[in-house]
Amino acid sequence: MVRPHLSLNFALSADGRITSIAGISSGWTSEADQERFHRLRVEADALLVGRGTLEADRMTLTAPQNPLRCVISRTGKFDPSHPLFHTPGGPIHLLGTEHAPRKIKDTVGHHSTLAQFLERLHQDFGVERLHCEGGASLVRELAEIDAIDEIHLTWAGHTLFGGRDAPGLTGPPGDFLASSRHYQLTHFESLTESGECFLSYRRA
Repeated sequence: MVRPHLSLNFALSADGRITSIAGISSGWTSEADQERFHRLRVEADALLVGRGTLEADRMTLTAPQNPLRCVISRTGKFDPSHPLFHTPGGPIHLLGTEHAPRKIKDTVGHHSTLAQFLERLHQDFGVERLHCEGGASLVRELAEIDAIDEIHLTWAGHTLFGGRDAPGLTGPPGDFLASSRHYQLTHFESLTESGECFLSYRRA
């Protein structure tokens, strides 16, 4: 698969969850983490997110360099009133993997597999660096096709989410991947005052 270099950025609770039982996935980490979040965006040609995360966090996927804004949905259903579609920024690409997305003004629709979409971003739109910000279902799919090159994590030791079904990085507890994915730790930074650690990994 010829595709962009793909990175992830997530915050994890002390027990390895990316959301609370109630589904809260943002706004619970430090100001330093939020600054890191925005720095990582600036390095990308395109930003990638699943529809559920887009809606839960009311994301607009903006950055100074106006990266492509890519949203994925199995059903292809998107809410035209969402702030994403009314906020200036980079071109918006919508992928429906099971059903073609309905046309929304000033967007580009795609109907294909996730792997095919990644290839098209690279080959047809010149995307060299793609940055994913959630959610767990999308990360699971990316891991299944072994398309993750870099992982950035904020381990937040100050928060314990709990919850049997609260998702980790690759979703709720369930089936294992067909094989392990191996990464090398490339950055470790401990912020004692905030109770957080910044970690970065690169594909081994």
